[in-house]
Amino acid sequence: MKLKFRTKLAYGVGNLGYGTIAQMVSNFIMFFGTSILGLPGTLVGIAIALSVFWDGISDPIIGYFSDRHNSKIFGKRLGFMLIGTLGVAIFNLLLWVIPMEMSVGLKFCWLLVSLLAIETFNTLFATPYVALGIDIAPDYSEQSSVQGFKTTFFILGMVMPSVLMFLFMPGGEGAQGQFNQSAYINIAYFTSALCLIAGTICILGTLKKVQSIYKEEKKKKREKNFFFKIFYLFFTSLKKKNYGSLIIGYSVALISAAFLTSVGMHLFTYSYHFGSTQISILMSILFVSAILSQPFWIYLSNRIDKKPALNISLLIILIGIGLTALTFIFRGLMSQTLLFWLVAPCILFCGFGTGALYSLPISMYADVITMDRLETGENNTAIYSGFMTLAYNIANCLALLVIGVLLDIIKFDPKQPVQALSVQNWLGVIVFLGCAISISLAMLIFSKYKLKRADVLKAKMKEEKRAKNLQEKK
Repeated sequence: MKLKFRTKLAYGVGNLGYGTIAQMVSNFIMFFGTSILGLPGTLVGIAIALSVFWDGISDPIIGYFSDRHNSKIFGKRLGFMLIGTLGVAIFNLLLWVIPMEMSVGLKFCWLLVSLLAIETFNTLFATPYVALGIDIAPDYSEQSSVQGFKTTFFILGMVMPSVLMFLFMPGGEGAQGQFNQSAYINIAYFTSALCLIAGTICILGTLKKVQSIYKEEKKKKREKNFFFKIFYLFFTSLKKKNYGSLIIGYSVALISAAFLTSVGMHLFTYSYHFGSTQISILMSILFVSAILSQPFWIYLSNRIDKKPALNISLLIILIGIGLTALTFIFRGLMSQTLLFWLVAPCILFCGFGTGALYSLPISMYADVITMDRLETGENNTAIYSGFMTLAYNIANCLALLVIGVLLDIIKFDPKQPVQALSVQNWLGVIVFLGCAISISLAMLIFSKYKLKRADVLKAKMKEEKRAKNLQEKK
């Protein structure tokens, strides 16, 4: 059954608020913690890593309860999403108002608690949200369309902090704009309001469809020792060739985003010497190009299948990283203006490839879940969504912790507006080498994924035939 356009639109809008706050934290928190709060990179890395690790642990737990919860009004997912929306909006504000006069220890505690709270409420929204998209559109082709809406609004949300940076952090050739704490607070007010509005639209816009789906489902009983069973299921699921290669490859690929977003502000500020306006433009180019690429990747995945399309996108990203690295190597031989206009098309190239990375793996995951449901008869969509996030967060946690430690190893000094040349060079090595290694490893891991469109369609036809035969016997 074809899903109504307005339902797809409402579902997609939900990712706008989530994507905005997630990207704000991702883009700014390492820079905010070191260059504004004055915390050592290792402490900031520990705070971020612990919050990300907790996010990974909580995802399958929330997924478990979401799969087994069913209410007459909100179904399985929407109640969790409502609580998550409210919580994220509140703690997003608290994160950026850390008093500057506090001691290093108190700043660290405030940062850690705020990040843990944000990740908890993000989980309450995001894990059921991902599962909801699969529930309302189980069809193979419709999944690509739904994921396209979801990804488009997520990337719009990712663009939003860059746009707000342009508005609230004015700066020319210098970098003074990104050192203003009040700018981050003003952005937080805007993003929290956006989160509330987007979450409300998503919940109300999908409510009717959700009620029509879940009223036919019985509430599952909670099992004893479910915590053990959840994580036992996680490790056994990794042994499934298609599922294991998909979530591990996806996790490794997105590590590149951790390097780019966490150290990108440092790189463009201290090594390229770009002002806040220039940085916001570059970040906007990255995400806008990812948005504009969505129709192309949907078309290509339908034309040649999802995995080949994903491989092409990863190759494009890898080439984009290489071209950007060349601008870094030769940055001392050109003016700031020329350097900026050389970096911009490289970032555009990276963004175009990244567009597929934000949509195709999720669509491929939906296919894997469909096959699992057809084979087992069990709907554990949210649990498996949580597993996917858990795998990513474990990898991301380690990457962020390493990044924080590396900033201290290269002797990055947050008190200095101009870093030593050796520090500037090492920032480039961290970003470009980290991104290149993660994308290359992801391509290798994705090669183990073998599920094709024909396999999914064949399994569905077989299931429909079996259901028809049972009906005729009755």
